[in-house]
Amino acid sequence: MSDLDAPAARIDARIAGLKDWRGDALARVRALIHEADPEVTEAVKWVKPTNPSGVPTWDHDGILCTGEVYKTYVKLTFAHGAALNDPSGLFNAGLGGGTRRAIDIHEGKEVEPEAFKALIRAAVALNTARQASKRR
Repeated sequence: MSDLDAPAARIDARIAGLKDWRGDALARVRALIHEADPEVTEAVKWVKPTNPSGVPTWDHDGILCTGEVYKTYVKLTFAHGAALNDPSGLFNAGLGGGTRRAIDIHEGKEVEPEAFKALIRAAVALNTARQASKRR
């Protein structure tokens, strides 16, 4: 795999290719994810002809969240968001689902950094506990 095929380079390219507020938003939340969990790994999943750049994904003992880019918003979907405590009310999409929850970021809006990092740390703790219970 060349450096250009590495997930981080592919996500860098995706962000740079947006050339608007959506790239800035995705870059900001990406930085917050890394601040909250320095051990996070990045992947690009679900690459297909209709979405050749794929979906940036952040993992730690399983998927924490994905970062999808749409025309009018950036969607951060937490794989097990329904199981996470969200005292700051960051989740604003997918609230009726039994497993996932999402944060839709629209132009001019930002997530509160400390609340977002707390949500990432909670997702890491949940994934780590789930993995530990599988090993028993």
